[in-house]
Amino acid sequence: MAVRLPRPRRFDVYAASAGLLGGLLLWGIGLGVRPAGEPIVLFDGRWPLLVPLAVMAGCELLRRAAPRTGLLIGTAALIGDTVTQGSLVVLIMYSDLMYAAVLYGTPASARRIPWITGLLTVAATVVPFAVWRVPEALLIGVVVGVLSFGPASTGLIVRNHREAANAALLRAEQTALLAEMDRVQAVTAERARMARELHDMVANHLSAIAIHSTAALSLDDPATTRRALGVIRENSVEGLAEMRRLIGILRDDGAATEPAAAPTLDGLGALVDGARANGLDVTLDAPPCEGLPAPVELAAYRIVQESLTNALKHAAPGTVRVGLTRRDGALHVRVTSPYGDRDAPRAPGSGAGLVGMRERATLLHGTFEAGPVADPGSTGGKIWAVRAALPLNEGDPA
Repeated sequence: MAVRLPRPRRFDVYAASAGLLGGLLLWGIGLGVRPAGEPIVLFDGRWPLLVPLAVMAGCELLRRAAPRTGLLIGTAALIGDTVTQGSLVVLIMYSDLMYAAVLYGTPASARRIPWITGLLTVAATVVPFAVWRVPEALLIGVVVGVLSFGPASTGLIVRNHREAANAALLRAEQTALLAEMDRVQAVTAERARMARELHDMVANHLSAIAIHSTAALSLDDPATTRRALGVIRENSVEGLAEMRRLIGILRDDGAATEPAAAPTLDGLGALVDGARANGLDVTLDAPPCEGLPAPVELAAYRIVQESLTNALKHAAPGTVRVGLTRRDGALHVRVTSPYGDRDAPRAPGSGAGLVGMRERATLLHGTFEAGPVADPGSTGGKIWAVRAALPLNEGDPA
């Protein structure tokens, strides 16, 4: 089976054509490199010059498609040209083949060819001078260096610069990709934070509005309806205030305005009073906890707030107990509510509240659990318990 050579590039075709035409022009006017009387010339006359010229022009077609093959064949053509009167165009095309073999060849060829040509240049300089002892013998090493080592070194320098430029471009692309990934992660984290804040601030008020509006519509009692409308109005006003606070945070453009204060554990009393106004029977056991990190206070407040919202929407009649304790380097939050069937209207839930509470605890490297457990105060009964442990150092697990 015949070996199919790679298709030459367009520039290589132009270079081969220019070399062939230039060589034919020098051949036509009879301009050679050596006179016919030199001992090295074995084939004198004009016609033997065309064979190395044609072979070298053909090798130019392989300068990028198959650089090592082109260099090997070109070396044989150069030897053939040496035993004729010679052509300057053949020498020029051979130096281009040497340059292309280093620039476009394999990494192994790019490393070895400059070393080989350098040793050949040294040998071609030292050996003839040692044999003939005439200064003219040094010209042989100069010619070998110009035809081989010079183009090979130039090709190696250009290749190194090209590889360095490609590596810099790759690093720039990787840096841009990492920056884009960081930006996407930052945007995703910020959206998740905003979703948690929006859910925790508004869900409580909207749940109370939904439950009391359902009660007002289902009961034909003017007094009950008036109380329900009062609770609805109070929760709607508070919800609007929370929405304005969140919108103010989102619209903050860095101007000299005071940022809205984040809720702290000092506001748990007001939060519990609001839950009682919405119809929950709530007890609070939270001794003063001073010196807590702000993220821990915010997470604990939001967990209690969301737990009271879930109790308002889903808990059975009974007492909801909120407890906070500080021990073992962590703030422990526990909220329990009666678990079972309820006759009061239910507000729809999406499950985002539990996800948000778990995310808040995870961000602080804490733990979170929620689910039905046995009620220690009754036989066979169950309560819904929300338990979270928030490390006070905000980094290490408790």
